[in-house]
Amino acid sequence: MTQGFHFTFAATQLTLLPSGALWWPDRSLLCVSDLHLGKSERIVRRSGDMLPPYESRDTLGRLEEDLRHTNASTVVCLGDSFDDLLAAQNLPEAEILWITRLMAGRRWIWIEGNHDPGPVEFGGTHLAELHETPLTFRHIAQDGATNEISGHYHPKARLQLRGGGVSRPCMLVDANRVILPAYGTYTGGLRSDHAALSGLMRDDAIAVLTGSPPRPIPMPR
Repeated sequence: MTQGFHFTFAATQLTLLPSGALWWPDRSLLCVSDLHLGKSERIVRRSGDMLPPYESRDTLGRLEEDLRHTNASTVVCLGDSFDDLLAAQNLPEAEILWITRLMAGRRWIWIEGNHDPGPVEFGGTHLAELHETPLTFRHIAQDGATNEISGHYHPKARLQLRGGGVSRPCMLVDANRVILPAYGTYTGGLRSDHAALSGLMRDDAIAVLTGSPPRPIPMPR
């Protein structure tokens, strides 16, 4: 059995992997959200601030490991895969080839995000949202939705430990929706007690902190 947090959602068996990817074994489907590839290049281009330009390699390396581990036949990138459309165009050739190699032989679906609101110059399928019965995959959660998998908010939560605590990216889950953590290396986070998240999630929602192993806790509010 794949390592991670195993749970039932909309009568489907899903696993949150330690990396923050979501694995649906019955469909051989791996879902990742908010890769934000090319973020360091976009920051330099817009502000002139320099960041080490290695985040895309780190993100792609973790994605490659998850693909090797699961041998997924379908990959859903749940929006904001690139930090903007120009960042996608400006990726170094080695990283473009890396993405192309990961896509080879797989059904690959790019969901549009608010950072990348349109097709990018890669293969695969480009969709506003994906309906894969009984689940719906989209970038931003919609009020009143059910059986929904989304991203966008980069949720994080704090686990209180003796002598202190630790804050990690997390998945939020209740009976209606799953909100995935950001997968990208250079991504911040929104605390789960923020009104935008506490207003979306039911009172009985849990937060599952990424890491090995993932840790489920009541969603901090």
